Amino acid sequence: MNITKHQQADLDQLIGIARDIRLDILDMTTRAGSGHPSSSFSAVEILTALYFGGILRYKPKDPWWAERDRFIMSKGHAAPLLYAVLSRAGYFDRQLLWDLRQINSPVQGHPIQGLLPGIEATTGSLGQGLSIGLGHILGGRLNNLDYRVYVLLGDGECEAGQIWEAAMAAAHFKAERLIAILDYNKYQETGPISREMALEPLVEKWQSFGWQASEIDGHDISAIIEALEAAQLVSNRPAIIIAHTIKGKGVSFVEQDFTFHGRALNPEQAKTAREEIQCQ
Repeated sequence: MNITKHQQADLDQLIGIARDIRLDILDMTTRAGSGHPSSSFSAVEILTALYFGGILRYKPKDPWWAERDRFIMSKGHAAPLLYAVLSRAGYFDRQLLWDLRQINSPVQGHPIQGLLPGIEATTGSLGQGLSIGLGHILGGRLNNLDYRVYVLLGDGECEAGQIWEAAMAAAHFKAERLIAILDYNKYQETGPISREMALEPLVEKWQSFGWQASEIDGHDISAIIEALEAAQLVSNRPAIIIAHTIKGKGVSFVEQDFTFHGRALNPEQAKTAREEIQCQ
Protein backbone atom coordinates (compact mmCIF):
# COMPACT_ATOMS: atom_id res chain seq x y z
CA MET A 1 0.00 0.00 0.00
CA ASN A 2 1.30 3.46 -0.89
CA ILE A 3 1.06 5.82 2.07
CA THR A 4 1.23 9.56 1.44
CA LYS A 5 0.11 10.46 4.94
CA HIS A 6 -0.01 7.78 7.57
CA GLN A 7 -3.42 6.65 8.73
CA GLN A 8 -4.15 8.48 11.95
CA ALA A 9 -4.85 6.25 14.90
CA ASP A 10 -7.25 7.32 17.63
CA LEU A 11 -5.93 8.51 20.97
CA ASP A 12 -6.32 5.20 22.79
CA GLN A 13 -4.44 3.43 20.01
CA LEU A 14 -1.67 6.02 20.14
CA ILE A 15 -1.32 5.63 23.91
CA GLY A 16 -1.05 1.88 23.39
CA ILE A 17 1.56 2.33 20.68
CA ALA A 18 3.60 4.57 23.00
CA ARG A 19 3.43 1.93 25.72
CA ASP A 20 4.62 -0.79 23.34
CA ILE A 21 7.47 1.40 22.08
CA ARG A 22 8.64 1.94 25.68
CA LEU A 23 8.64 -1.81 26.23
CA ASP A 24 10.71 -2.32 23.07
CA ILE A 25 13.23 0.29 24.22
CA LEU A 26 13.43 -1.40 27.59
CA ASP A 27 13.98 -4.83 26.07
CA MET A 28 16.51 -3.61 23.50
CA THR A 29 18.75 -1.79 25.95
CA THR A 30 18.49 -4.46 28.65
CA ARG A 31 19.45 -7.22 26.22
CA ALA A 32 22.34 -5.12 24.91
CA GLY A 33 23.45 -4.21 28.41
CA SER A 34 24.04 -0.65 27.20
CA GLY A 35 22.36 2.27 25.54
CA HIS A 36 20.33 5.31 26.56
CA PRO A 37 16.95 4.22 27.93
CA SER A 38 15.96 7.38 29.81
CA SER A 39 16.78 9.67 26.87
CA SER A 40 14.68 7.44 24.64
CA PHE A 41 11.76 7.21 27.07
CA SER A 42 11.35 10.98 27.31
CA ALA A 43 10.52 11.43 23.62
CA VAL A 44 8.25 8.41 23.05
CA GLU A 45 5.02 10.39 22.78
CA ILE A 46 6.64 12.90 20.42
CA LEU A 47 7.60 10.26 17.85
CA THR A 48 4.36 8.37 18.37
CA ALA A 49 2.41 11.49 17.40
CA LEU A 50 4.71 12.25 14.50
CA TYR A 51 4.72 8.80 12.88
CA PHE A 52 1.31 7.45 13.86
CA GLY A 53 -0.79 10.57 14.44
CA GLY A 54 -1.26 11.55 10.81
CA ILE A 55 1.57 14.09 10.66
CA LEU A 56 4.53 12.57 8.77
CA ARG A 57 4.24 11.59 5.08
CA TYR A 58 6.14 8.38 4.43
CA LYS A 59 6.10 5.08 2.55
CA PRO A 60 7.81 2.28 4.49
CA LYS A 61 8.05 0.11 1.37
CA ASP A 62 9.54 2.99 -0.61
CA PRO A 63 11.83 4.61 1.99
CA TRP A 64 13.58 6.93 -0.50
CA TRP A 65 10.35 8.24 -2.00
CA ALA A 66 11.39 11.73 -3.13
CA GLU A 67 8.34 13.52 -1.72
CA ARG A 68 8.49 11.97 1.75
CA ASP A 69 8.79 14.13 4.82
CA ARG A 70 12.14 13.80 6.56
CA PHE A 71 12.69 13.06 10.25
CA ILE A 72 16.14 13.61 11.74
CA MET A 73 16.99 12.29 15.20
CA SER A 74 19.54 14.94 16.14
CA LYS A 75 19.87 13.55 19.67
CA GLY A 76 21.30 10.39 18.17
CA HIS A 77 21.85 8.60 21.47
CA ALA A 78 18.05 8.08 21.55
CA ALA A 79 18.48 5.65 18.65
CA PRO A 80 16.57 2.84 20.44
CA LEU A 81 13.46 5.00 20.22
CA LEU A 82 13.95 5.63 16.51
CA TYR A 83 14.55 1.95 15.79
CA ALA A 84 11.44 0.89 17.72
CA VAL A 85 9.32 3.44 15.84
CA LEU A 86 10.69 2.58 12.39
CA SER A 87 10.13 -1.11 13.01
CA ARG A 88 6.53 -0.55 14.08
CA ALA A 89 5.99 1.72 11.07
CA GLY A 90 6.99 -1.15 8.78
CA TYR A 91 10.47 -0.16 7.62
CA PHE A 92 12.15 -3.39 8.76
CA ASP A 93 11.53 -6.58 10.71
CA ARG A 94 11.10 -6.11 14.47
CA GLN A 95 13.48 -9.01 15.10
CA LEU A 96 16.37 -6.70 14.20
CA LEU A 97 15.73 -4.68 17.36
CA TRP A 98 17.32 -7.39 19.49
CA ASP A 99 20.64 -6.88 17.69
CA LEU A 100 21.09 -3.42 19.20
CA ARG A 101 24.78 -2.53 19.58
CA GLN A 102 25.97 -5.92 18.38
CA ILE A 103 29.07 -6.21 16.18
CA ASN A 104 28.19 -6.03 12.46
CA SER A 105 24.56 -5.22 13.28
CA PRO A 106 22.83 -2.40 11.37
CA VAL A 107 21.15 -1.46 14.65
CA GLN A 108 24.02 0.54 16.10
CA GLY A 109 24.19 2.74 19.19
CA HIS A 110 23.57 5.81 17.06
CA PRO A 111 21.62 6.02 13.78
CA ILE A 112 23.77 5.43 10.69
CA GLN A 113 22.35 6.38 7.32
CA GLY A 114 22.51 3.52 4.84
CA LEU A 115 22.38 0.69 7.37
CA LEU A 116 18.61 0.72 7.87
CA PRO A 117 15.73 2.15 5.81
CA GLY A 118 14.08 5.21 7.32
CA ILE A 119 17.25 6.73 8.74
CA GLU A 120 17.75 10.09 7.05
CA ALA A 121 21.05 11.09 8.66
CA THR A 122 23.94 9.74 10.68
CA THR A 123 23.73 11.52 14.03
CA GLY A 124 25.16 11.29 17.50
CA SER A 125 27.84 13.92 17.35
CA LEU A 126 25.50 16.32 19.07
CA GLY A 127 24.52 19.66 17.63
CA GLN A 128 24.54 18.75 13.94
CA GLY A 129 20.98 17.64 13.24
CA LEU A 130 19.42 21.07 12.80
CA SER A 131 22.04 22.01 10.21
CA ILE A 132 21.33 18.76 8.37
CA GLY A 133 17.62 19.49 8.49
CA LEU A 134 18.13 22.93 6.99
CA GLY A 135 20.24 21.36 4.25
CA HIS A 136 17.33 19.05 3.40
CA ILE A 137 15.01 22.05 3.19
CA LEU A 138 17.30 23.97 0.85
CA GLY A 139 17.86 20.86 -1.25
CA GLY A 140 14.12 20.41 -1.57
CA ARG A 141 13.78 23.95 -2.86
CA LEU A 142 16.37 23.32 -5.55
CA ASN A 143 14.51 20.18 -6.61
CA ASN A 144 11.02 21.74 -6.44
CA LEU A 145 9.91 19.34 -3.70
CA ASP A 146 7.60 20.49 -0.92
CA TYR A 147 8.37 17.99 1.82
CA ARG A 148 8.73 19.04 5.45
CA VAL A 149 11.68 18.27 7.69
CA TYR A 150 11.21 17.49 11.38
CA VAL A 151 14.23 17.52 13.70
CA LEU A 152 14.20 16.19 17.27
CA LEU A 153 16.67 18.11 19.43
CA GLY A 154 17.96 17.29 22.90
CA ASP A 155 18.23 20.03 25.47
CA GLY A 156 21.86 19.16 26.26
CA GLU A 157 22.85 19.56 22.64
CA CYS A 158 21.33 23.05 22.60
CA GLU A 159 24.44 24.08 24.50
CA ALA A 160 26.34 23.57 21.22
CA GLY A 161 27.02 26.65 19.14
CA GLN A 162 26.18 24.88 15.89
CA ILE A 163 22.52 24.68 16.96
CA TRP A 164 22.33 28.45 17.14
CA GLU A 165 24.22 28.94 13.88
CA ALA A 166 21.67 26.67 12.22
CA ALA A 167 18.82 28.53 13.94
CA MET A 168 20.09 31.84 12.60
CA ALA A 169 20.58 30.45 9.10
CA ALA A 170 17.15 28.80 9.01
CA ALA A 171 15.46 32.09 9.84
CA HIS A 172 17.59 33.92 7.27
CA PHE A 173 16.54 31.49 4.54
CA LYS A 174 12.90 31.56 5.70
CA ALA A 175 12.85 27.78 6.09
CA GLU A 176 9.13 27.59 6.75
CA ARG A 177 8.96 23.83 6.23
CA LEU A 178 11.55 23.14 8.92
CA ILE A 179 9.99 22.11 12.23
CA ALA A 180 12.15 21.39 15.27
CA ILE A 181 10.92 19.67 18.41
CA LEU A 182 12.97 20.11 21.57
CA ASP A 183 12.86 17.20 24.02
CA TYR A 184 13.20 19.42 27.07
CA ASN A 185 13.66 16.82 29.81
CA LYS A 186 15.90 19.15 31.86
CA TYR A 187 18.82 16.71 32.29
CA GLN A 188 21.92 15.71 30.38
CA GLU A 189 24.41 12.96 31.12
CA THR A 190 26.30 14.88 33.79
CA GLY A 191 23.41 16.54 35.59
CA PRO A 192 20.60 19.09 35.35
CA ILE A 193 20.68 21.51 32.43
CA SER A 194 20.12 24.41 34.82
CA ARG A 195 23.46 23.62 36.45
CA GLU A 196 25.54 22.58 33.47
CA MET A 197 24.54 25.36 31.04
CA ALA A 198 21.17 27.00 31.60
CA LEU A 199 19.05 27.49 28.48
CA GLU A 200 16.27 29.72 29.75
CA PRO A 201 14.53 31.81 28.61
CA LEU A 202 14.08 29.33 25.78
CA VAL A 203 10.98 30.64 24.04
CA GLU A 204 12.38 34.15 23.93
CA LYS A 205 15.74 32.89 22.66
CA TRP A 206 14.21 31.07 19.70
CA GLN A 207 11.87 33.96 18.95
CA SER A 208 14.82 36.35 18.94
CA PHE A 209 16.44 34.13 16.29
CA GLY A 210 13.37 34.58 14.10
CA TRP A 211 11.52 31.34 14.84
CA GLN A 212 7.91 30.67 15.69
CA ALA A 213 8.13 29.10 19.16
CA SER A 214 5.54 27.33 21.28
CA GLU A 215 5.55 25.22 24.46
CA ILE A 216 3.61 22.04 25.22
CA ASP A 217 3.43 19.04 27.53
CA GLY A 218 5.63 16.59 25.64
CA HIS A 219 3.75 13.56 26.98
CA ASP A 220 0.27 14.76 25.91
CA ILE A 221 -0.18 13.15 22.51
CA SER A 222 -3.18 15.30 21.60
CA ALA A 223 -1.26 18.47 22.45
CA ILE A 224 1.72 17.29 20.41
CA ILE A 225 -0.41 16.61 17.33
CA GLU A 226 -2.14 19.99 17.70
CA ALA A 227 1.22 21.77 17.98
CA LEU A 228 2.65 19.94 14.97
CA GLU A 229 -0.41 20.80 12.88
CA ALA A 230 -0.09 24.46 13.91
CA ALA A 231 3.62 24.44 13.03
CA GLN A 232 2.75 23.22 9.53
CA LEU A 233 0.82 26.44 8.98
CA VAL A 234 3.69 28.79 9.86
CA SER A 235 4.90 30.79 6.87
CA ASN A 236 8.15 32.61 6.06
CA ARG A 237 10.02 31.23 9.06
CA PRO A 238 10.86 27.95 10.79
CA ALA A 239 9.01 26.69 13.86
CA ILE A 240 10.10 25.02 17.07
CA ILE A 241 7.97 23.18 19.60
CA ILE A 242 9.48 23.13 23.07
CA ALA A 243 8.17 19.91 24.58
CA HIS A 244 8.45 19.74 28.35
CA THR A 245 9.20 16.10 29.14
CA ILE A 246 10.41 13.88 31.96
CA LYS A 247 13.69 12.04 31.53
CA GLY A 248 13.00 8.33 31.93
CA LYS A 249 9.24 8.85 31.59
CA GLY A 250 7.20 5.77 32.43
CA VAL A 251 9.50 4.14 35.00
CA SER A 252 9.47 5.80 38.43
CA PHE A 253 12.98 4.95 39.57
CA VAL A 254 14.48 5.90 36.21
CA GLU A 255 12.67 9.24 36.32
CA GLN A 256 14.35 9.89 39.67
CA ASP A 257 17.90 9.03 38.56
CA PHE A 258 19.46 10.93 35.64
CA THR A 259 22.42 8.50 35.55
CA PHE A 260 20.24 6.12 33.54
CA HIS A 261 20.98 8.52 30.68
CA GLY A 262 23.79 6.25 29.51
CA ARG A 263 23.26 2.92 31.21
CA ALA A 264 20.82 0.11 30.73
CA LEU A 265 18.66 -1.44 33.41
CA ASN A 266 19.74 -4.81 34.75
CA PRO A 267 17.32 -7.76 34.37
CA GLU A 268 15.83 -7.32 37.85
CA GLN A 269 15.27 -3.60 37.32
CA ALA A 270 13.85 -4.30 33.88
CA LYS A 271 11.27 -6.68 35.34
CA THR A 272 10.03 -3.96 37.69
CA ALA A 273 10.09 -1.39 34.87
CA ARG A 274 8.08 -3.67 32.60
CA GLU A 275 5.38 -4.04 35.25
CA GLU A 276 5.14 -0.26 35.63
CA ILE A 277 4.95 0.39 31.88
CA GLN A 278 2.34 -2.30 31.31
CA CYS A 279 0.08 -0.72 33.94
CA GLN A 280 -0.03 2.62 32.13
